[in-house]
Amino acid sequence: MAKLYPSMENLSHEYIEKLRLTHPALRLLNADNAPLIISFLYRTFIQTNRRSISYSELHSKLNDFLYFLQGIYGEDKYPREPKAYIDEWTSERCEFLRQYYTTHADEPELDLTPATEKAIEWLLSLEQKQFIGAESRLLTLFQILRSIIHETEENPVLRINELERQKAEIDLEIRKIQHGNSDKYDARQIKERFLQAEETARKLLSDFRQVEHNFRILDRGARERIATNNEQKGKLLDNIFQEQDVIQDSDQGRSFKAFWELLMSPTSQDELKKLLKTTFTLKEVQELNPSALLNQIDLSLLIAGEKVYKTSALLGEQLRKFLETQAYLENRRILEIIKKIEKQAIELKANPPKEKFFSEVDSISPDINLIMSRTLFIPPKNPIIEAGIISEGKSDVSSIALYHQVYVDEDELMANIKKALQSRTQITLRELISLFPATKGLEEVIAYFNIASKDPYAFIDGEVMDSLHLAAKKIQAPQVIFTRK
Repeated sequence: MAKLYPSMENLSHEYIEKLRLTHPALRLLNADNAPLIISFLYRTFIQTNRRSISYSELHSKLNDFLYFLQGIYGEDKYPREPKAYIDEWTSERCEFLRQYYTTHADEPELDLTPATEKAIEWLLSLEQKQFIGAESRLLTLFQILRSIIHETEENPVLRINELERQKAEIDLEIRKIQHGNSDKYDARQIKERFLQAEETARKLLSDFRQVEHNFRILDRGARERIATNNEQKGKLLDNIFQEQDVIQDSDQGRSFKAFWELLMSPTSQDELKKLLKTTFTLKEVQELNPSALLNQIDLSLLIAGEKVYKTSALLGEQLRKFLETQAYLENRRILEIIKKIEKQAIELKANPPKEKFFSEVDSISPDINLIMSRTLFIPPKNPIIEAGIISEGKSDVSSIALYHQVYVDEDELMANIKKALQSRTQITLRELISLFPATKGLEEVIAYFNIASKDPYAFIDGEVMDSLHLAAKKIQAPQVIFTRK
């Protein structure tokens, strides 16, 4: 997916100037009515965790909010009608709200754009916090880095050593609990970690609008291709199905799929509910007067995830509608041709042409020969054998080649591979042949390729070519990599 804006690592003067004029989040912060827009959208969407609101409901809420503000600041503060404000916020010039229609809906739905939510989240981050959870953040950083290193380590000895270290720490903690000397979080640590969990939950819900926005961009590109295509239907559908596979196999698609499977697991849902219930009974957490956001995070994630799931499914629905439309147009064209033929036949009936042969038809019925319609060979019951004298013939082909056949033992080649992988995690075919020369030439190389094609731990890269040195010659072949199981 193409980026709307260049990398933010290069914060040049020109880039910031362009960003200030084009990015919806900065346009919102610079708007004359920014206090009205931000406070209303925050109360309506963020504070209540609403993913979408119908146009009539939003109009009613804005009307009440304007009446409330005018009662404080006077009627001249925000004199426009609610409809004028909403239409402006959904326009391409502002893009503070997204307006769209759902299935079987008579009025549009409205939702925050990712840029608007980013601006509101940034304003919330300016609030003076009770304290910064430096310890919990550092521990989280350590846990993430340890997880990355542990799950990517290929050496089994190092992975086992890490698990043994964790096991020793767990055994030590068990012994401490048995002797009544276990370490517990103090009030500061409990509050610090709870605030970090609350901030993570808020950012997670905020990210869902960006995830949904990314899926809509991919879906919009497919829709535009369908609307402007001049290709044959088969080729177009092949391209679109490939595009759908790209969406599902992208990092965004795989990440959301893993999240959705974890969230929809009954075990994960029960565990999350129990953790939340136990956490909110702690006295230290109750002293913070926490909002209902984290306490209802399981339901909020389900609602947000369902919206993203429906958005990602729109591409398949669009393909189905495209096929139905194309089939309808093709059938309509066939009926038009048939009616045209019938009309010409009626006209010719009243005024037949003078020529005897005025039209030709290749065949009355199509000539179709199916393979399955052919009968199998049935040998005759009484074969007829012609009597004759069989004489010995002579051949011009030398029979010496029959005595020079090459036999390649694949078990021996597989033993070579296993022996080479004892001291390394992977080896290429070029390195393998340098260790164990291919004494039987090209036949032995082909046998290695046959082994690699059947081995799920081997990889044949057709884009990289290796030079293989045989006994009598040098050949170029795709790179083959054998890995240790």
